[in-house]
Amino acid sequence: MIACSTKKDNFATRNFQALNTKYNVLYNGGIALDKGVETVKSTYTDNFWEVLPVERQQLPLDPNNSEKTKNPDFDRAELKATKAIQRRSMNIDGSERNTQIDEAHLMLGKSRYYDQRFIPALEAFNYILYKYPKSDKIYDARIWIEKTKMRLDNDDAAISNLTNLLNEIKLKNQTFADANAILAQAFIKTEQKNSAISKLNKAIQFTKINEEKARFRFIKAQLFEQLSQKDSAFATYQEIINMNRKSPRVYVMHAHIRQAQQFNFDKNDTILFLKNYNKLLADRENRPFLDVLNHQFALFYDQKKNYKQAKIYYNKSLKNKSGDQYLEASNYRNIADINFYDAKYVAAGKYYDSTMTKLKPRSREFNFIKKKRENLDDVIKYESIANTNDSILNVLSMNNVDKNKYYQEYIDKLKIADDKQKLADDKKNKNATTKNPGDTTNSDLAVNTSGANKGFSGLPKPNTNTESFGTQSNFYFYNQNALAFGRIEFKKNWGDRTLKDNWRNSILASTNFNPETNINNDEDDEKKSGKAGKIALDPKYDLANYIDKLPKNQSEIDILAKDRNFAYYQLGVIYKEKFNELKLAQAKLESLMTKNPEERLILPTMYNLYKIYEIVDLEKAAVMKADIIKLYPDSRYAQLLLNGNTNKSANDSPENEYISLYRMYKNREYRSLISLVDKAIDKYTGDEIQPKFELLKANNIGKIKGLVEYKKALNYVSLTYPNVSEGKEAEKFINKDIVAMEALQFNVEKPLSWKIIYRLDCNNDANAKPLLGKITKFLNNAMYARLKTSTDLYLIDEDFIVIHNLKTENEAKDIVSILKEFTEYKVTETPIIISSDNYKIIQIKKNIDEYLLDPKKVAKPVEKKVEASKEIPEEIKKMMLENNKTRSNQSPMPPNMPNLGQDQMQENDPAPGQQMKTDEMRQKK
Repeated sequence: MIACSTKKDNFATRNFQALNTKYNVLYNGGIALDKGVETVKSTYTDNFWEVLPVERQQLPLDPNNSEKTKNPDFDRAELKATKAIQRRSMNIDGSERNTQIDEAHLMLGKSRYYDQRFIPALEAFNYILYKYPKSDKIYDARIWIEKTKMRLDNDDAAISNLTNLLNEIKLKNQTFADANAILAQAFIKTEQKNSAISKLNKAIQFTKINEEKARFRFIKAQLFEQLSQKDSAFATYQEIINMNRKSPRVYVMHAHIRQAQQFNFDKNDTILFLKNYNKLLADRENRPFLDVLNHQFALFYDQKKNYKQAKIYYNKSLKNKSGDQYLEASNYRNIADINFYDAKYVAAGKYYDSTMTKLKPRSREFNFIKKKRENLDDVIKYESIANTNDSILNVLSMNNVDKNKYYQEYIDKLKIADDKQKLADDKKNKNATTKNPGDTTNSDLAVNTSGANKGFSGLPKPNTNTESFGTQSNFYFYNQNALAFGRIEFKKNWGDRTLKDNWRNSILASTNFNPETNINNDEDDEKKSGKAGKIALDPKYDLANYIDKLPKNQSEIDILAKDRNFAYYQLGVIYKEKFNELKLAQAKLESLMTKNPEERLILPTMYNLYKIYEIVDLEKAAVMKADIIKLYPDSRYAQLLLNGNTNKSANDSPENEYISLYRMYKNREYRSLISLVDKAIDKYTGDEIQPKFELLKANNIGKIKGLVEYKKALNYVSLTYPNVSEGKEAEKFINKDIVAMEALQFNVEKPLSWKIIYRLDCNNDANAKPLLGKITKFLNNAMYARLKTSTDLYLIDEDFIVIHNLKTENEAKDIVSILKEFTEYKVTETPIIISSDNYKIIQIKKNIDEYLLDPKKVAKPVEKKVEASKEIPEEIKKMMLENNKTRSNQSPMPPNMPNLGQDQMQENDPAPGQQMKTDEMRQKK
């Protein structure tokens, strides 16, 4: 009992408490701590795509459940260390008499460190320095202090303190190795790679743990790779491989893979490489690493341009899933790239989609793949147009004999493919029936699901072995269940039939059957029910069906050629600008030049080819430059080639030209803008700024032609460019705001103000000026000072002179009477009195003639809220073909949407690309 006391300082008490602390509390706590560390190491997933950390750490704690530790073993270790300190400490006269309490504080700090509570851990380690300066664990405590500081991102202090510590340590033991390893990690975090390699060499030399030797060597090799010292990296990876079973298998396998990544296909022996790699694949111990091994094998074939084999091994890598998300992303990405270069753009898009699901959403590579995927939508669209139109135009260029031969060969191939499929289906059904002949629930169902018109051809053959009727038989007519099922199927296929000759002919059952007029009914019925008849009647086997579908009108053929040429141009620009695939771009643009393109495509195509030749072929670039300057000396491309970025070219830049045209739009110069914006669209075909001109044109159309044409113009943007954000916004506007505008009706609300309108031919100034002068003279009367007048555009050839701010209809009638009757005015033009709300509608819809038919027409009651249609009507979809007759496709940004009904409030129209933001601000206000 005397030895149990922690207050008495004697030999028995000190040794009893020390032994009890060491072999009881700290022993169990140490076991829990070691178990927790091993759990962290076993559950930690190393990312071999980046430099490995020297020390593995468990994932951060869940912020929503911070009180619960990730690993309960660390909690137990902390509990034991706390128990040792509280119950076994012998602090007598300010001095600790239990020699194991410093060990308890060290365990307390470690458990908190691994539990990611770094500030409390730092307190525990510092307590050792404060209370036990002569402890044999003082160096360990200092190392753990610096490790903790590194976790708190205080790397500079850690480097300084560890450097001093290494100079103090006399014994070159595991503690010395740990200090060098931690210092190496600090150098890695501060991008001091050479210093890190130096410290890793010492850590490798003095550590006694083989797993650490392998890990430190792997990190060292990765640093050599980042320093572009490939030979040193290769040699270091070989050291890991030479460790063989002393190293964990994961380091050995990844060392092989890293060496393979440095393989030089021009200098190294590919036969030896394949031999060694096939040996690795065949080794049963390497099964957990088949994903990375197959991936590396795929990369080998990818670089050898054997894409078929590469895809096979990429898919094998995907099949052997190991949880490496980036490896799966790399496989999907590389397969997508292969499909892209094989012109399988739809498949490539799907693989890029799969790639993005495996990448971190905000990473740089994710954004790159996302942008590439979005651009691929345009490639898919234009490649489809180019291939389809090329195919049709190729057939149209044939004579009639060649056309028939071409389609007949296609039909013959279809028949062969269908016959093979039929044989495969029959074989499958036969196997299904013979697999379990006595089981009616399987065999008979399998027979009869082959098709309604196959009759009994799929039934199992009769069994030649006779059996008694009392036992189960394989013969169809001995199986009552099969017979019952057969009767049902017969009735379903053929209906009720009388047992007589020509039972297939259903017309025989009719009392009105006339054999003279139905001679071929048997054949007709057989055609309806038999398979041969199906082939004869199937449109896909009908030669005339294909010939009849070919376009006949020259205008239709011209549209096909025009769309094909524009698709080629778009593909060339997309490959060049967005994918940097110069060979693909060059092929498309050079092919376009051989297809007699429209004049507006020739110069941009030549200029883009020139920019490509500047990189791939300087001689061709010089020739193309000379041709552009010679053939188009006044073009902006020629000026760019001659003058470079001069002030003139800067002033004539697309951006400045757009600003100038947009200023005209804001100044309501709509008629002048029509031809200028068309010229700009042709001039900047293929440029990134062309969308702005397209949208400016759409807005201008809305001002001049009204809602119907405006809707078509916006549909052109949304349907031509559905994959860009602007096109999507245009579609939203069409499906919501345009629908609301279409629902506007006359005389819905009680009028609050009125207007007087005089219609004028805008080409006849002789009438406009005198009328405007009379109205202005009338309004100069002080009595009517509140009234305002304006000249508003209505149509391309018609204007309105409008008197605003009339309070009532009667007041408007009085003013009309004065202007007409008074001698000083004598206005002879016919006035139109209209409410302000109705005036807005006629400006939006351009339907004043409809209004004049019945000015007092009662509006229909609105039964429900107008909602945006989710689908674009078919007649709107046809708009694309109509627009193609006037100009080819391009890719603009979406719309700035003008308020068509309020020309007098033009200054409120937002700039292009800002309409949506403006609407949101208005809603907030």
